[in-house]
Amino acid sequence: MAFGINRAELTRWKQAVSAGEIAFLTHYWIDKRYPEITTVTKVGCSDLPRLREWCRKHGLPTRYIHNRQPFPHFDLMGPKQAEILRQEGLWEHLERFRML
Repeated sequence: MAFGINRAELTRWKQAVSAGEIAFLTHYWIDKRYPEITTVTKVGCSDLPRLREWCRKHGLPTRYIHNRQPFPHFDLMGPKQAEILRQEGLWEHLERFRML
C-alpha cells in the first residue's frame, strides 16, 4: 500500500514517464513481505532502453524492471534507495521521507 503523496505528484510523475524522462516518485509503503522497508522510490521511464541504461549505470539488475505499460519502472528500496537518491541529488526525497 502506498501513501504520503498527492494526486498532483503522481500526475507529474506519470507525465514525465510518458514523455520518456527518467522520473522519480518516492512514497511511504507497507508490505508484509518487507517489514523493515517503509519507503520505495519508483524510477520510471517509458523509453525502456533508457531505463535499462539508467539501471546499469547504478549497478541495478534490469530484470527487476516492472514493464507495466504505460509506466515501466524500477522499485528502489533499502540502502540502495538512499544511496541513489543522493547520487541523483534528490535531497527533497531524502528529507521528506526521513532517509538522511
